[in-house]
Amino acid sequence: MSKIFETPLYPYTRHADQDAATPARHKVIVIGAGPIGLSAAIDLANQGVQVLVLDDNDKVSFGSRAICFAKRQLEILDRIGSADPFVEKGIEWDVGKVFFDDRQVYDFDLLAEDGHRRPAFINLQQYHFEKFLVDRVRDLQDQGAPIEIRGQSKVEAIGQHDDHVTLEVETPEGSYTLEADWLIACDGANSPTRRMLGLDFVGRVFEDNFLIADVVMDADFPTERWFWFDPPFNRGQSALLHKQPDNVWRIDLQLGWDIDKEEEKKPENVIPRLKAMLGDDVKFDLEWVSIYTFQCRRMEQFRHGRTLFAGDSAHQVSPFGARGANSGMQDTDNLVWKLKLVIDGKAPEGLLDSYNVERIHGADENITNSTRSTDFITPKSDMSRVLRDAVLDLSENYEFARPLVNSGRLSVPCTYDGSPLNSADALAGPAISRPGSACPDAPLPDGFLLDHLGDRFVLMTIDADASDRFVEEGVEVTRLALSVRDDPTLALQRRYLGDAPSGVYLIRPDQHVAARRETFDETQFRTALRRATGKE
Repeated sequence: MSKIFETPLYPYTRHADQDAATPARHKVIVIGAGPIGLSAAIDLANQGVQVLVLDDNDKVSFGSRAICFAKRQLEILDRIGSADPFVEKGIEWDVGKVFFDDRQVYDFDLLAEDGHRRPAFINLQQYHFEKFLVDRVRDLQDQGAPIEIRGQSKVEAIGQHDDHVTLEVETPEGSYTLEADWLIACDGANSPTRRMLGLDFVGRVFEDNFLIADVVMDADFPTERWFWFDPPFNRGQSALLHKQPDNVWRIDLQLGWDIDKEEEKKPENVIPRLKAMLGDDVKFDLEWVSIYTFQCRRMEQFRHGRTLFAGDSAHQVSPFGARGANSGMQDTDNLVWKLKLVIDGKAPEGLLDSYNVERIHGADENITNSTRSTDFITPKSDMSRVLRDAVLDLSENYEFARPLVNSGRLSVPCTYDGSPLNSADALAGPAISRPGSACPDAPLPDGFLLDHLGDRFVLMTIDADASDRFVEEGVEVTRLALSVRDDPTLALQRRYLGDAPSGVYLIRPDQHVAARRETFDETQFRTALRRATGKE
């Protein structure tokens, strides 16, 4: 296991840019080689955009960190390459169980409906996730794609200009200057980019601390998410148990606010807590220990001129609900196709303002859900705790109470309701596929729907006639013709038509719905395309 942490994946080598007489200019520079930065870079390179990734490290992250990746993020991975190695290595799970004191009060299934290629969630340590993304970068480089990672390259200063950004980069052999047409900051919650530009977060920091322990052990617990309120082994607090690959288990234990963090992280204090939970007879080894504090905060704006922020550098939420890395990948999924159109001159620069609008909407949705989870998990008054405990008691026998239990509302795709890129809904179809929503998957005779959408504008017709192709102001739309007769599961009809006899969908390159109607009207869809590319 330690070799993953210790082996440089993108070691420092001197580059010709360091000896250039004038600063080299790059189309896009990404700061940060974590899951978000690498996903953004891969997406750009797939579409032929030259991209350079800078990171002050040269290895994967130490410790499991983000471990829980939702179905939507796996679908994004399929779009930018393949989710297969992630799913093959990861631990699939759909079922969660909630305990109160020493008894189970209920369980839930996150993917009760068939007809999806990917599972509801996988658990996979962040170091594996990053390694697979670096492997994808190497594959793209072998294919001649314009992508590069430079390790041990720390950005020390940033200058904003009307048409570019300048960066001062520190290396083991001294510093040099680069220029970028566009800069994407994916450098984490403590973002140096944010600090260098004099920007900050707004939001809440919660007065509580949680211990994270990655434990290596052979155990016969099922591959489910187990969450405890007020368990006997951690009275008055909460606990979480998740299985990861390689016999690694993630354990979260609530500790309270007034603690000595360094003292609590010492093995002689961690191990007794784990034995109280697991039992004295369970043999385990500690792999990684950390302590975190809940924060639900975001930047006021994610775009600042030619610099765009994504992932934890733009927003932070509590880890319960798996909304951190998952929302970060939705950031880049939203951003890259827009940046590509702007770079190619096929959309106005103002299209990037819709990234700000849509992903702030997503961040606020995550912060709202994360804040509610935190308030339920850590009641702030005696009365709040009495009400919380009453809900938990009722949930054991009464179904109506179960939706009120909040052990972390788990990550789901964000629907961009109210986005300026949406056209008015002109189909009396299912809400799950309304304009602004991420396309739900469905089985087809030759695979699954999302595999056919790719990263381009698509006109999806279901039992409807339409043009096979049209171009509007340089942006091409190609048709995907489908019929409900091709899907014996009827998932296509349930998710896209409802009671309507036919449907026509304009789908964005990030596989979100821009417009839908019952039949094809070329004028209407040309207008919808202009709106979806920021021209209306």
